[in-house]
Amino acid sequence: MQEVLKIFKIGGGIIDDAAQLQQFLSELAKLDNKIMLVHGGGKGASQMLQDLGIEPKMVQGRRITDAATLDIVTMFYAGKTNKQVVAGLQAYGLNALGLSGADGNVIRASKRPVKEIDYGFVGDIDEHSVNADLLQALLTADLTPVFCAITHDGQGQLLNTNADTIASSLARALAPFYQVELHFCFEKDGVLADVNDEHSVIPQITPGQYQELKASGVIAAGMVPKLDNAFAALEAGVERVVIENALKINEPVKTILCRS
Repeated sequence: MQEVLKIFKIGGGIIDDAAQLQQFLSELAKLDNKIMLVHGGGKGASQMLQDLGIEPKMVQGRRITDAATLDIVTMFYAGKTNKQVVAGLQAYGLNALGLSGADGNVIRASKRPVKEIDYGFVGDIDEHSVNADLLQALLTADLTPVFCAITHDGQGQLLNTNADTIASSLARALAPFYQVELHFCFEKDGVLADVNDEHSVIPQITPGQYQELKASGVIAAGMVPKLDNAFAALEAGVERVVIENALKINEPVKTILCRS
């Protein structure tokens, strides 16, 4: 029986709220499994860009990252934010290790090609991007890796990379070695059957049910790419994907995506 590894991804909303972040970290520390954490950046980087007279640019929820923007997001994501999360976990007894993709060459990405949009210094990850051997060594040493959304290209260039993509890539790379659960944590209790009813959480979704929910419009907009990636992770060997409230990870209400 393979050991269970739970990979959690939290977004900027939790990062921006100190009380909620501490509550999430305290709940995370109660788990008995091996754990890995991936975090987004929050609003701090955008605020600093504005303070410096640089207008943040977003397209379809993705940040356009020119050289000046890359400097700021690296400082915030890999520096201030990452170390605050690591320090918080240490306070709850988890021996965490903060990482960017460049550290230990653990995630190597490639700069996104310019097509209709030039995203600048944004990284894309392929199936060979993740150093699974190093990650296994860290987990065996009872360390809790904490990843920010910064990778590198192996040629000295840092790259801003979507945190959801990083979490999914880590889960896929480690699926041959662990029973991997990928947890996407946000402000809702799960995937809702009715966006206006917070209590309408769908407890379980199979691939067939997902197609029906998309076709009927129950699942739409921003949840579609997140769940598309989630089901792709399941197809790649991840045991299950969980969509849940970041502050209720030890409670039973959540949405579990299953292979069948």
